[in-house]
Amino acid sequence: MTKIDTSRPETVLPTPSHTVGPFYGHALPFPGGGDIAPVGHPDTIALQGYILDGEGNPLPDAFVELWGADPDGNVPQTDGSMRRDPASGGFLGRNGVEFTGWGRIQTDANGHWTARTLRPGARGQSAPYLSVCVFARGLLVHLFTRIYLPGEDAALAADPLLARLDEARRDTLIAEDRGDGTYRFDIRLQGEGETVFLEFQ
Repeated sequence: MTKIDTSRPETVLPTPSHTVGPFYGHALPFPGGGDIAPVGHPDTIALQGYILDGEGNPLPDAFVELWGADPDGNVPQTDGSMRRDPASGGFLGRNGVEFTGWGRIQTDANGHWTARTLRPGARGQSAPYLSVCVFARGLLVHLFTRIYLPGEDAALAADPLLARLDEARRDTLIAEDRGDGTYRFDIRLQGEGETVFLEFQ
């Protein structure tokens, strides 16, 4: 058994239970993690944005995980979204082309993230949305939120989650349409304009 002299705190090394992390390390980010949509699919959309701290500064070392339904509202149940063909970079799921609905994106040095996925279809009473999980420094637990796409006013007005929020808070969950199937969605971790975060059950 190793004995550590705790009378001098400077000699005690932190362990994972004493530090916040993140400990992303080797192999968690992977090339093309944001390329969720099959190449050339007509329902492809592009999402981009920044992860911002409470002072509005971008975080260069955060992760965003996205997952969502296909255009028909079906949640894919296919394995293989992290396995890639070394030659083409394409997915190595069944037949090599299916939509798995999931991707992981690391923010760049400017705190920016981008993903290509399929426009999600509606599920149940909810307006179409993408689920988001955020991992960032200073967070003891990852955060969950949603990205709703603008343009379907009746569906957004009837969405059970959005209906419970006041307008200013609701707007933090709706992406900004940039045209040509491109949307911007910034994630503000705290402070003015903080994104609505959800408890995952």
